[in-house]
Amino acid sequence: MDMHEAKRIEIIIEKIMEKRLTDLLIGTGVKGFSVLPVSGGSGGSGHWSRQGQISRAQGMSAVVCLVKPDRMEATLDAIFPMLDRHIGVVSVTDTMVIRAELF
Repeated sequence: MDMHEAKRIEIIIEKIMEKRLTDLLIGTGVKGFSVLPVSGGSGGSGHWSRQGQISRAQGMSAVVCLVKPDRMEATLDAIFPMLDRHIGVVSVTDTMVIRAELF
């Protein structure tokens, strides 16, 4: 089985910004992503949960996408201006995929 290098980009962002973020990802050529609810966490502002500081209507989302290594920088450049003005955390990890043509 052939394995191919990819970058896994995970963005934790305010739910209200989710559509804008996914539109930006599509606009940069990201072929797919997954959106997951975030039930709570802790950060610079302290501990929070959906039942606590952030309402259920708002909340936080995790958006995860896999991109080819040569597309990572353009993807991050596209989303950075939005994250610079809103709550959000981005992580990038090296990963391997089986069907590289999907990414």
